[in-house]
Amino acid sequence: MDKFRAVLITRDEATKQQSVALTELTPADLMDGDVDIRVEHSTVNYKDGLAITGKLPVVRRWPMIPGVDLAGTVIASRTGEWKAGDKVLLNGWGVGELHLGAYSEMARLRGEWLIPLPSAFSSAEAMAIGTAGYTAMLAVLALERHGVKPATGPVIVTGAAGGLGSIAVALLARLGYQAEAVTGRQHEHEYLRKLGAATIIDRAELSGPPKLLGKERWAAGIDVAGGAVLANVISMVRERGIVAACGNVAGMELTTSVAPFILRGVTLAGIESVRAPRPERIAAWERLARDLDRGLLAEMTTHLPLAGAINAGHDIVAGKVRGRLVIDIG
Repeated sequence: MDKFRAVLITRDEATKQQSVALTELTPADLMDGDVDIRVEHSTVNYKDGLAITGKLPVVRRWPMIPGVDLAGTVIASRTGEWKAGDKVLLNGWGVGELHLGAYSEMARLRGEWLIPLPSAFSSAEAMAIGTAGYTAMLAVLALERHGVKPATGPVIVTGAAGGLGSIAVALLARLGYQAEAVTGRQHEHEYLRKLGAATIIDRAELSGPPKLLGKERWAAGIDVAGGAVLANVISMVRERGIVAACGNVAGMELTTSVAPFILRGVTLAGIESVRAPRPERIAAWERLARDLDRGLLAEMTTHLPLAGAINAGHDIVAGKVRGRLVIDIG
């Protein structure tokens, strides 16, 4: 590829103000790596929105091509592991933050960051899942390792109308759990019921100052909110329960007490998906292939062109996005 299109974030070093535009680049503009990929699809995660808007310091080098996820085809490889024509998948590894990312028709990456595109998924389906869905699966696996079963009790999912939350609700319902979905968007109640939510909880119930110990309500939780929402969930998880924390859309801070941990034995499990070892990634994607309803995945997905990624980044940070967004690139 002599030239290709990409979304590029630049910054004025004098004012520290960043700007974002669709531009044209050449392979010489790419960073070091041993695998060149023709990018077919990407997606829009909350982190991508933070990078595009500059609301939080996600980007740590400029210029930067945002986008933390991609699926595509190898066009050149300088490693023995991959060859031209291989279908590959990338989630995380600092791409779109420190290394030029996925909102581009061509990417140059390190081979050890890649996994094979699962045969069960097209590249578009893999990006409908993306880091959001892959992280949701890691959270479900954490609950299973803790011994949480459908018979153990209900599982709360915060931020349920967003990408990660939507897939978490769909996965839990498919596996037989009673999923209780939290959202502040009343117009999304029917959408969440269609995904399999047994109960809808207004986010306002969990937004106030938490008690040291609240009424025991849930056997487990998957939280994408952080802040006061996570603190309230922790205070109301049942004895020996677990909360998988994997987001910060309501804030980075966590003001709580030791009471749920030492009086109820609650576990707070952090879900880190960016640098998860390859075996964990492959296991999560294998479970997604088995346990995720493709029909529901299609219904929660909206497709956008490459140029649409910029506005979508603003929309996801503003809480205007339902489900998953796929960027059609190749």
